[in-house]
Amino acid sequence: MDIKTKIGLRIKEIRTEKELTQEAVAFKAEIDRTFMNHVENGKRNVSVDTLEKLVCSGLEMSFKDFFSTELFNGKKKKA
Repeated sequence: MDIKTKIGLRIKEIRTEKELTQEAVAFKAEIDRTFMNHVENGKRNVSVDTLEKLVCSGLEMSFKDFFSTELFNGKKKKA
């Protein structure tokens, strides 16, 4: 799984846990809702600056908490 997909899955996971809509997160992060949708679905690259807006402002959490999950453990599965 590529990094874009992992980031998108993690954003969606947290957003749904917090019962937030894409529109609400996008508004707090000051980004377009359609861009938010593309990021969540792993279809767009996201800059570090935009990721910071999404995670810290939109989801109201730290990068440490965002990346502290099995999804980003750095181990690749063997084929």
